Amino acid sequence: MSSAITITDLSKRFSDDVLALSDVDLEVHEGEIFGFLGPNGAGKSTTINVLLDFVRPTSGTVSVLGMNPQTEGVALRQRVGVLPDGYHVYDRLTGRQHVQFAVDSKGTDDDVDAIMARVDILDAADRKAGGYSKGMTQRLALGMALVGDPDVLVLDEPSSGLDPEGIRDLRTIARDHAADGGTVFFSSHILEQVEAVCDRVGILRDGEFVAVDTIENLRDSVGSGDRLTVTFEGSPDAAVDAVERVPGVTNVSVDGNTLALSTGESPKTDVLSALEDAGVDVQDFATEEASLEELFAAYTTDQQRVEA
Repeated sequence: MSSAITITDLSKRFSDDVLALSDVDLEVHEGEIFGFLGPNGAGKSTTINVLLDFVRPTSGTVSVLGMNPQTEGVALRQRVGVLPDGYHVYDRLTGRQHVQFAVDSKGTDDDVDAIMARVDILDAADRKAGGYSKGMTQRLALGMALVGDPDVLVLDEPSSGLDPEGIRDLRTIARDHAADGGTVFFSSHILEQVEAVCDRVGILRDGEFVAVDTIENLRDSVGSGDRLTVTFEGSPDAAVDAVERVPGVTNVSVDGNTLALSTGESPKTDVLSALEDAGVDVQDFATEEASLEELFAAYTTDQQRVEA
């Protein structure tokens, strides 16, 4: 499988006291949607800025589509589309003029109307962008990023300001782009959006990757088990005390007669038996896999290190 983005031993130090990235290694494959995650200050923006040659690394190497951003930036920008976080429009220019500017800058023959229709703002094409809502501005920026059918699409907080329909459209565009052989580098703090669309994810903490894998493999590595919800009759205190005695059970919470917990490596039957032994009458139960939000918390709180 060919590599679209390769990062090797990348470090960036802004001052003696500020080390933004420390010996980061990453490979993103062609045709995949890669989710890029991390708490505030983890180094996500610095990584993206190095990929786009907005920031120069202190050490290490970066390759995007086989090119060095530092020496082949002009050629690379013809093949990369970027939706930046917090894009600001030119208030006096229309939406159409914004997209036309992107077309002219890349020297493509894209149909401006077709692009604006694809991001569902064709009906506002001739309105000044200064009057656009936040969601419309985000759609406009996405349309500009799609100009030239880029080989790599960098989406930084792409769902910001979008309504549910806009988020669905974004997912469709990302999936279609990858299905056509393009690569999507998807950076977001909306974890359910990442979980819904990404093939693999990387979690950055304090300038280092603590995990790079599929969500399913991250679940296995963390050993977080299933999330178990139990409806019961009896004493809530007795229910909590019973399940907390089961080895591996974590994140126990109770709301009225509903108990929720992570089973860890323990079978759910052990949990149910413990409740029954404590005189708690189990009425119903349901299990679900650990969400990406729970996995994210496990990796960023416990500082687990997983071999990529």
